[in-house]
Amino acid sequence: MIGKLKGTVDEIGEDHCVIDVHGVGYVAHCSARTLSALPGPGEAAVLFIETFVREDMIRLYGFGSVLEREWFRLLQNNVQGVGAKVALAVLSTLTPAELANAVALRDIAMVSRAPGVGKKVAERIVTELRDKAPAFAGEALHIGLKQELGAGAAPAPVADAVSALANLGYSRDVAANAVAAALKAAGEGADSAKLIRLGLKELAR
Repeated sequence: MIGKLKGTVDEIGEDHCVIDVHGVGYVAHCSARTLSALPGPGEAAVLFIETFVREDMIRLYGFGSVLEREWFRLLQNNVQGVGAKVALAVLSTLTPAELANAVALRDIAMVSRAPGVGKKVAERIVTELRDKAPAFAGEALHIGLKQELGAGAAPAPVADAVSALANLGYSRDVAANAVAAALKAAGEGADSAKLIRLGLKELAR
């Protein structure tokens, strides 16, 4: 099984790239985000690979980081109805950090921004990955709550707690990071008052 390709970029297509490794061109299907981060043809590149083997084909999926590849595996192996195409669509729209944030905050609206991902699939993603995602989040689990998504982007207590901390003078990102830590400690049923109190303790550290 191929786990990594290190070579030069030979070609970049709409949904794939070709990496030349000692004269052999490997076709790797990638998210739009991974493709946009690749250097130009002839430049050195490294892709972390997930290899799919079937009776009629072998297909490689390429990622710019190990973390992105782990989220690709996590989406497919743990969420019913999510295959490679949907997983790549999600990773084309959201960075691993944003996806970790969305799962942590049960932000269905953020996940459903991905092409081909409806509300039901997005809800399955945030629900079924809730207990598994923290192990794959690494340094990604820092919350940058997107207030521009509007009402319903995050549960009301979470949004209220972020707004309250922001009104105290903290930036939205700093406030959201603190509330995320508070939510992890208090559990999903916590009200805004408890999240604010724990968020302030987090900020005081």
